[in-house]
Amino acid sequence: MIAQNVAFWIIALAMAGAAIGVVRSTNVVHAALYLVVVLAGTAAQYILLAAEFVAWVQVLVYIGAVVILFLFGIMLTRAPMGHETDLDTDSRWSAAVVGLFLFGVLTALLVDAFGDKEIVLHEPTRTAAVADSIFRTYVLPFEVVSMLLLAALVGAVVIARRD
Repeated sequence: MIAQNVAFWIIALAMAGAAIGVVRSTNVVHAALYLVVVLAGTAAQYILLAAEFVAWVQVLVYIGAVVILFLFGIMLTRAPMGHETDLDTDSRWSAAVVGLFLFGVLTALLVDAFGDKEIVLHEPTRTAAVADSIFRTYVLPFEVVSMLLLAALVGAVVIARRD
């Protein structure tokens, strides 16, 4: 159990550093690559929780599709690849205060909810149960989301094409 805790904290620190890199980077491509590190860390955390199916879905859907879509969007819109300094709004201190306030509120809520309780993990859910849930119980929302993503893809092609 100690090795899992050490692995958790190493991955969590790498994810926190990359998340700071996402919001601090002035280069859009670098920010997208930092986002890949955050999403890969999330998949690693899922593996630590013995949820391999969810980890692979995280890798395939978010890293394999969403980040690639971001990078294609950056390339198609011909966004500047260099550093942009005129996008700064000088509101760092107010953002830091709000961020610390939200961190304090979330910490207080989690400590109040769990305190010193030990969280017991149950037997991991099998992939068959997840597939049965997606394709029987939640088939309508699953299809609605797929149509929404298809509409977004068509809209992106229409916006990006030249007249």
